[in-house]
Amino acid sequence: MGRFVQFTIFIVCLTGGSRLYAQADTPTHMIRVYEDDDCINMLGQVTDNAYTNGTRIDYFYMPRRPSRFFLDRVLPRAGDNSRNVFGWGIMQVMYTPDDLTSKDYQPDDYPYSGALFATHTLYSYNAVRKYAFQTEILAGVIGPSALAKETQRLVHRWEGFDIPEGWDHQFRNDLLFNINFTAEKQLAQAGHALEIIGGSQAFLGTMQNGIGIYPLIRTGNMQPYFNGFFSQYTGTKKKGQFYFFTKPEVQLVFSNALVQGGLFTHNPNLPNGGANSKPSDRTPTISAAAQSVTPDPLPYPGINHMYWSLTYGAVFSTGNFSLSFSQINSSAQLRGLYCHTTGNVSVYVSW
Repeated sequence: MGRFVQFTIFIVCLTGGSRLYAQADTPTHMIRVYEDDDCINMLGQVTDNAYTNGTRIDYFYMPRRPSRFFLDRVLPRAGDNSRNVFGWGIMQVMYTPDDLTSKDYQPDDYPYSGALFATHTLYSYNAVRKYAFQTEILAGVIGPSALAKETQRLVHRWEGFDIPEGWDHQFRNDLLFNINFTAEKQLAQAGHALEIIGGSQAFLGTMQNGIGIYPLIRTGNMQPYFNGFFSQYTGTKKKGQFYFFTKPEVQLVFSNALVQGGLFTHNPNLPNGGANSKPSDRTPTISAAAQSVTPDPLPYPGINHMYWSLTYGAVFSTGNFSLSFSQINSSAQLRGLYCHTTGNVSVYVSW
């Protein structure tokens, strides 16, 4: 959380603090600084396990002319008159077990796992027909090259927390590539104070495969959702925005490399990486030195294919500055393990 605050101050200063409250007629650029952390908890129930941290920065823009980039030409748009916002970003995420002080392999908990990836996005909104398409292309790495070990240890030293000792058990290096697609449609509206939006998602690639559905409910003083991505996080000349939102979601997950290992590398703590190992077919091995029977290590639990989450929070916008806060309560991602709560704080600066 400390690094998020420091980085946010840096971004605010970089974009010109004197201009934060001077609303541009039509903002065409935005920077988002985004932090997921299970230390962010409104109930004070601080944890440091499972999906424990995700740090992201994005640059969004509305090009004055049609993009010549070949990917931008094929990404789906929400009709001829859609408002299209492109973006580039970078994100680091990490998972850890509950006991950070142990150097041992912990097969009965979440694995040590880190990923670092870049994203290219298109958020396309149709204000007339009230629907939107959001496409994200993701490419990066899982494993030691993601530098999650170094990042977490450095932050824990700064903030005086326990130093994580088990990162030698993390999944080995592998490539990640994913295409994530979201479609949304307005279902109901009550003036400018209430919106109910239906959404569906699909994830395809080497990082995650699955589908999901959700309703998004927004209420408060706000601009219409389908006026575009920028309008959700900027105030007008006359007034700002303050609204609440909630999003319950159910996902059917087929695979998740962050808790299962990559496509080509698996659990390094098991024989042959655990590629062919299952709890039911483990056989004891004989130690040549001790001539004693030693059971093979257990694999991590299998994933829960049915996964639910509840996200709720608030957004405050004034001029070109916006702050959002949310809590994400989610079910266990691995069978037999625990549910989890993560908080998110995001800062948006547009011009």
